[in-house]
Amino acid sequence: MLIDGPKNSRATIILAHGAGAPMDTPYMNTIAEGLAADGLRVVRFEFAYMAKRRIDGKRRGPERMPTLLTRWLDVLDEIGETQTPLLIGGKSMGGRSAAMLAAETQHQPRISAVVCLGYPFHPPGKPEKTRLEPLQAAKRPTLIIQGDRDPFGTPEDVARYGLTDPGPISWIPDGAHSFVPSNRSGQTERAHLVPAVRTVHYSLRARAAAPR
Repeated sequence: MLIDGPKNSRATIILAHGAGAPMDTPYMNTIAEGLAADGLRVVRFEFAYMAKRRIDGKRRGPERMPTLLTRWLDVLDEIGETQTPLLIGGKSMGGRSAAMLAAETQHQPRISAVVCLGYPFHPPGKPEKTRLEPLQAAKRPTLIIQGDRDPFGTPEDVARYGLTDPGPISWIPDGAHSFVPSNRSGQTERAHLVPAVRTVHYSLRARAAAPR
């Protein structure tokens, strides 16, 4: 487990990695460091299959979703109660599993919101095989940050799904699944991660300022 930012932060966000890469990739490091720099406590963890890869170097596919959700519950228990808002989320599969956990009624009181970094709306090239259930069942605000070239869900794909909930989708122009820009853009991946971090902060500030 990796923790960035002070314990007495204005909010805690727990982030899970995507299906194919660990919690300390340049992508995850940049996101975590950016969020921590503006006063958030950022907790990163790995699912069991990825932790095993760290030990023996063997690539494995993710466990089934119930096992992933059990790992989420273990992490929530380890973090314990927080005095400030608690958000959960992650990259791709990590965000999807967080959304599934937040949609379960018994876990709602602890979770303030969900942040999905590149939501896998469908497998690449198969827009009809949707993964919308966690979003349709959402009971907490869910922020999705998505590259508009993401093969797991473009603006055109998502528009066809007719989603009205759970919350806004912030599109990264010319961003792929990890927000990586096209070669012709002249931009860098890091340059696309900066607005992603900023969007999370803006969303938190807007929620704090909203009348209750």
